[in-house]
Amino acid sequence: MDRILIFGMTETPGGVESVLLNYYRNIDRTKLQFDFLCNFHKPAAYEEELMKLGGHVYHITARSENRRKYEEELEEFFKETKGIYRVIWVNVCSLANIDYLKYAKKYGISRRIIHSHNSENMDGFLRGLLHRWNRERIEVYATDFWACSEKAADWFYKDRQKPKVHLINNAIKVENYAFSLKRREEIRERLQWKHNYVIGNIGRLHFQKNQEFILDIFAILVRRAPAFRLVFVGGGEDEKKLRQKASDYGISEYIFWAGVQKDIRGWLSAFDLFLFPSLFEGQSVVALEAQANGLMTLASEGVISEEVWMNENFHFMSLSYSAEEWAERIMELRKGPQERIPYEVIRPKFQKRGYDITVEAFLIEQELLK
Repeated sequence: MDRILIFGMTETPGGVESVLLNYYRNIDRTKLQFDFLCNFHKPAAYEEELMKLGGHVYHITARSENRRKYEEELEEFFKETKGIYRVIWVNVCSLANIDYLKYAKKYGISRRIIHSHNSENMDGFLRGLLHRWNRERIEVYATDFWACSEKAADWFYKDRQKPKVHLINNAIKVENYAFSLKRREEIRERLQWKHNYVIGNIGRLHFQKNQEFILDIFAILVRRAPAFRLVFVGGGEDEKKLRQKASDYGISEYIFWAGVQKDIRGWLSAFDLFLFPSLFEGQSVVALEAQANGLMTLASEGVISEEVWMNENFHFMSLSYSAEEWAERIMELRKGPQERIPYEVIRPKFQKRGYDITVEAFLIEQELLK
């Protein structure tokens, strides 16, 4: 049995974390086991389940917290585990830090995979410079170049590297997100929003997800029709700022801040519209989850990859339009058909397009066993 060393789990459940967990749950763990290296000391997202599945989770100090201690602990880890791993799989949103690949090469890990999960810089100026610097020399340290989408490949790799890029779909277990009338009724009853039109957004509260723009749109909608309600599922560094903006607009009473949730199926089922005006994405997992639920969605055009577009009630709109125009589009969608796409129609689409984890897990398993 091969053990694969993986970097990419953070403390917060999100897209990358969900992808790694989805694949881990569905590979043949008698042939492959995943171990996780984390550069923080708090529990990783899904850490308890990762360990139950047979994985080891290792924690070291963050480079930003103590550079010297980080380097010492990183070197010690690779020194102590020398010979255990043949493959390291590094999942990141930028190339600002490629130390894991450097040490993997130094200590004899023969296959070193770098996997791009984003399409733009979501960090500061300095990390953007580091990304561009490391992009020029990534071939020295990585042996395999993966990406979740064409856009993510364009952001990560130079033209000379692109012919080597292997696209790995962010597949999901479709039935885990199928619409549940029971959960819809339970959540809406608990919120006392049974007869309201509920707009939802799921994701990290971070400028990438453009939740400030969602508040701009929602403030207009509530003025037009007080029956509108908004739910944010997720946590992040922008929560305080977003709550303040909602307060400034005078719309706080119409918003529910759900925080980090495990029951994504339930929350998707409770929504009438999924609003997703992200500024940039790699290949959005939550866009797939919303479609698996059959939920009507309005997403940013040219940002949310058309590679994940499967349902006819998944709509695009350019971010060049104003909040007023986005609100008008939502009013129009509200007047139209509200039926969800049936599960029996959705499942074959996911299988055909390569987004069903039961199919894709076998393919990545074969890839990692090479």
